[in-house]
Amino acid sequence: MENGSQKNEIIVRHTGEQDIPLIMDLVRSLAEFEGLADHVLSTEETLREALFGERTYAEAIVAEVNGKPAGFIMFFHNFSSFVGKPGLYIEDIFVHSEFRGMGVGKALMVRCGQIAQERDCGRMEWSVLDWNPARKFYEHFGGELQKEWLIYRLDKNGIKELAEKK
Repeated sequence: MENGSQKNEIIVRHTGEQDIPLIMDLVRSLAEFEGLADHVLSTEETLREALFGERTYAEAIVAEVNGKPAGFIMFFHNFSSFVGKPGLYIEDIFVHSEFRGMGVGKALMVRCGQIAQERDCGRMEWSVLDWNPARKFYEHFGGELQKEWLIYRLDKNGIKELAEKK
């Protein structure tokens, strides 16, 4: 990608345990961008366990531009009983502002698409805040807003209350 007369090298790679501090920093940057910095409960240890523990729950890919961390995408598999195949759910995608418009987000999305295809996924899904200008970015890749679906969520206390119902 070109930025002025300088050629920018974008490298997209799966993360390893050594990347935990970087991933934590990117998660915090995303939360700050979304105005949700006070909602981050993750720690380096909880991320390490989720991404690289005995039972992994998610995967992360980072993008670097000219050797500098530029963004990341975190995803996990779900399953569609209707499609009869696994799906790939993008939990987070974030690109630092100084790297936007260089193709970093595209490189991250394309890599996730390749992974979904390699793993025979029936679909990819993600959520976006209604005010986020990235909605146009997702539509550019053929993402379709699912207007008929609403997201429900239980937090830790809600899960506890549900589990204790008789």
